[in-house]
Parts: sequence; C-alpha cells; structure tokens
Amino acid sequence: MAVATSQYLKAIPLLPSRVELLVGEVPWEEYEQLLEDLGPKSSARVFYHQGRMWIVPPLPEHERPKVVVNRLMGALSEELKMPVISFGSSTFKREKSARGAEPDDSFYVRHADQLLDKKQIDLDTDPPPDIVVEIDHTSTSIDKFSIYAGLGVPEIWRVLGSKVEIYLLVGDHYDESKTSRTFPALTSATLSEFLEQGLKQGEWIAAPAFREWLRQNYLPNSRTL
Repeated sequence: MAVATSQYLKAIPLLPSRVELLVGEVPWEEYEQLLEDLGPKSSARVFYHQGRMWIVPPLPEHERPKVVVNRLMGALSEELKMPVISFGSSTFKREKSARGAEPDDSFYVRHADQLLDKKQIDLDTDPPPDIVVEIDHTSTSIDKFSIYAGLGVPEIWRVLGSKVEIYLLVGDHYDESKTSRTFPALTSATLSEFLEQGLKQGEWIAAPAFREWLRQNYLPNSRTL
C-alpha cells in the first residue's frame, strides 16, 4: 500500500458527515491504487477529474431515494418487457480522459443484454451506462457533471429531495430536459411524482401506482422508443 493512499484510508473514517475530501494534483496511478485499497465493499465513493480527486463519505440520506428510484426502474423494465440492469455505485473510469466516477446508482438499457454476465465494467471496451443517478442533499453533483460528460454518459437523473431533474448530454456538456432520452415518454415531473409518493408512502405503494401509470400513459406511446 502506497503511503499516500494509506493516508486517505485513515482520513476517510474521520470525515464529518456530508463533508467531501477534495485533493488536487493526484496522479492517475494513485487514484487507481486508492480504489484497489478501498475494495468493492467500501461505502465511500471516489471521483476523479484530470488530477483532482473527491472522496465522498457514505450518506444514509441517499439510501431511501435510491431504493425508490431502483424500484421504479424495475417496474419500468417489467412493464416495457425490456432489460434494465443496475450497476449501482460501480466504478466507471477511463484513463485516456483521466476521469472516474461512482454514482449513487447506474442503469444499462440499450446494452443490458450484452452485460448480463459482467461483474466489472471496463469503459475501454464496454459502453457507459445509459443513466446515472446522483442524489444531492447538502452538496451538489453538478460540479462532477464534466466527469460524466468525459465518460460519455448520455443521461443523468439528479435527485433533490423528492424532485428529479433530467440532464442530457449535448456535445461536451449537459442540458436540463423535461423528458428522458432513454425513455422518451417519461418526464421529470412524472418521476418526481412517484419518487415523492415512494418517500412518503413507501416504494411498495409507489411501484404499483407507477405500473398503472405506465399502462395508461406510457405503453400506448412505447413505439417512440
């Protein structure tokens, strides 16, 4: 274990809740070593952008929205009869662009069939996820959008409380959109409605309600996919 990464490992458990550790002038090799030292069971998330590295401690507040969004995505997958695979907070990185990210959640749709037996994503050979989810509370994920742009992620769902904002990759940046690119009949307003229901009443209530909405509003338009 390198000396630098050992210092990170000592610092991470001491980080105050909701406080990110930002380090500059970090070599790519040091970033990769930290990922290896943390291992797959680490609940801290690490982001990297051309020498700058963010270490984000686990936030319990992220878990409830993440669970609800995941259940809604499962309902969407089943009703549309199309595969949707969650890779959770997997590490997505590409040395060529010196970028790496670990979202709150991530979903493959268009290439889901190809990745069914994948345990780890390699962006040198695998496509980026179609959608990543970032859940914001006291900090903002917008300053990390350039990382996802460099990785080629086409769509970001940003969750703020019970509201969902959709951002679509346009060139080298993201523009906010009312509708999803991956699921064209799905709007940020609809996602927000069922996320709020899930947070207030439970995902076991929101998921069936979302299924009914899909049958009445989405499936008649599913030919637009």
